Amino acid sequence: MTGGTELAVQGRFGTAVSAAARRGELVVQPRMGMPTVTEMQQGLRAVRQARATTVGTITLDSYTRVGDHSSARRALAAGSDLNGFPIVAHGADVTREMIAGVGDPGFAIQVRHGSPLPLGIVQALLDAGLDATEGGPVSYCLPYSRTPLKESVDAWARSCELLAERVPGAHLESFGGCMLGQLCPPSLLVAISLLEGIFFRQHGLSSVSLSYAQQTSFAQDMEAIAALRRLAGEFLTGTQWHVVLYTYMGVFPQTTGGALELLRSSAVLARVTGAERLIVKTPAEAHRIPTIADNVQALEEAARTAREVGDAASEVADSGLYAEARALVETVLDLGSDVGQGFLKAFSRGYLDVPYCLHADTAQRTRAYIDGEGRLQWLSAGFMPVRAVPPAGAARLSADGFLHMLSHVQRSFDTPELDSGSRTLPSRGVLSSSMG
Repeated sequence: MTGGTELAVQGRFGTAVSAAARRGELVVQPRMGMPTVTEMQQGLRAVRQARATTVGTITLDSYTRVGDHSSARRALAAGSDLNGFPIVAHGADVTREMIAGVGDPGFAIQVRHGSPLPLGIVQALLDAGLDATEGGPVSYCLPYSRTPLKESVDAWARSCELLAERVPGAHLESFGGCMLGQLCPPSLLVAISLLEGIFFRQHGLSSVSLSYAQQTSFAQDMEAIAALRRLAGEFLTGTQWHVVLYTYMGVFPQTTGGALELLRSSAVLARVTGAERLIVKTPAEAHRIPTIADNVQALEEAARTAREVGDAASEVADSGLYAEARALVETVLDLGSDVGQGFLKAFSRGYLDVPYCLHADTAQRTRAYIDGEGRLQWLSAGFMPVRAVPPAGAARLSADGFLHMLSHVQRSFDTPELDSGSRTLPSRGVLSSSMG
C-alpha cells in the first residue's frame, strides 16, 4: 500500500494537468491499452517520451469491464488476444512493478475502463498505486450496458467514496460529455458531464474533470465548451476541475489526410476554448487497432497544432445552449439534495433522455438531427426542458437519413483536397464551414 500513501501527498493526475495549464500547455492523452505487462509498459514509456505534454493511459479489457476476471486470467494464461490491460487479473504487485518500469515516478496515469459497476477496478488501481480513473453513474451505464441505473448509481457512489478515502486528491473524470459518441445535442452532454462532476464531489472527491466530445459543428462546439466552463465555475466552486476534450468519436475519416485534419481541428478547438486536456484518435482508427507508434504520432501532431494556434481568445456566439444546459442541470438538482437520486428520478420521468439510447431506464422519446449548418439540434425533446426545432417535413427520421447523419463528419473530411498529403493549420473559419 506504499503507492497509495505517496499518492495521498501528490494527487498526481489532477496536479499534473493543472501544472501544465499554468504553463500554457495543452495536455494530450491516448486511449491505449495492451494486455501484457511488456506491451503496456512500452506504450506508457513511448507516451511519456513523446514530443508533447502527456499523461498516460491504461485502458482495460472487455472481460475486466464486466467483472469476468476468470476469463481474463484464462486469456492471459493462453496467450489469447485481449483488447486492453486486465488490471485485476494481473494483480496489484504486477501492475505496480509495470508502472515503476516506465521510468518516471511522477508520470501521471489514468485508468480507463467502461464499467457501470467499477468498485473492483477502483480497488485494483488503488492497490497498484494509481490515483485517477474515469466514467460515471450515467455515462458508463446507459450507452454501454443493461445494468439498471440504480445499481450503477450505488456502485459509483461507493467507488467515489473509496477513491476519496484512500487517496486525498484522487482524480475522476466524467464521461458524460461523450454520451453515445455522436448525435447527442451538446446541451445534454454539458448537463450530464457537470451533474456527474457534482455527484463526484458529493461523494467526497475534490479533483474532477468534465468531458466533451467534438461533434459536428466547430462553432457549436465552441459554445458548448464555453457553457461547460461557465457552469463548472458556478456549480463546482471549491473543487479542482478541468475540461477534457475528445477528438471526434463517431465514424472516422477513411483517408489519412482527412483523419489528420480532423485530429488537428480538435487540437485547435481545445486550444481556443481553453480545454486543458485532449484525448486523441489516430489516422488508423477507421481500419485497425492503433499501434504505439500510431498513438505517438497522433499525440505529437495534436501538440504541434496546439502550439501553432497559441492561446488566441475567441468570440462565442450565444444560441441559447448555456441556458438549455443550465435548465437541465437545475431540473435534476431540484429533485432533491442527492444527485444520484436526482438522476434516477429525472430519467424515470423523462426529464433526462438520451436520444437513440435503448437502455430500459430511458424514456426513449427524444431524437436529434444535423441541421443545414452542421449543428446538432433536437428533433423531438420528449419531457426534457429543451426546445425542439425540427425542420419542415421532418417529423420522422428515416433509416437512410440516420445513416447519412452518422457519416456526416467522415464525408466532410474525406475530400481529395485533405487527402493530398499537404499539412495545413486549420483556421476556425475553415473548420466551421467544413463541418457545417
